[in-house]
Amino acid sequence: MNNKDATLFNSLSSEHKQQRQKTHECCRQFSRSPSKGNLSRLKSLLAQCGKEVFIEQGFYCDYGNKISLGNRVYINANCTFIDGGHICIDDDCLIGPNVQLLTINHATSPKQRLAKQSYSQDIVLAKNVWLGAGVIVLPGVHIGEGAVLGAGSVVTHNVMAGCLYVGNPAKKQRCF
Repeated sequence: MNNKDATLFNSLSSEHKQQRQKTHECCRQFSRSPSKGNLSRLKSLLAQCGKEVFIEQGFYCDYGNKISLGNRVYINANCTFIDGGHICIDDDCLIGPNVQLLTINHATSPKQRLAKQSYSQDIVLAKNVWLGAGVIVLPGVHIGEGAVLGAGSVVTHNVMAGCLYVGNPAKKQRCF
């Protein structure tokens, strides 16, 4: 793993364990009963939540307090945000079902992994991005304004604004 832009993240600290427990319980309550009250409680965990944000049942995150959502963001069913790093989603983004935004990574060396350290890198989605069903976005990725990621794509590098990317790893197909 290239740790050049990564920040050491101790997910095993007592503070992080307590926050995860609280957030996981809130996510479980929302999944069992996606009422307005449970949605409000979930949104209150977030660092920022714009107007007209809709989150479908099955949403999961670790902390919530590192997630910022702009206005009119739609998050479809069964999405997972591993938010040891910041996740910033700007206005008018559409997040398909089963999307994963993953800000945490580990060392690739088996010997280094024994230390159980995590590294975080932020994920940023600019305005009007559409992530199709099952997209996986890896740590440190920035997705440009108006970009589209086709269903099932694995996003390993930054994505240019106004372009369609598909595949594993996601590759540029065309720009609009």
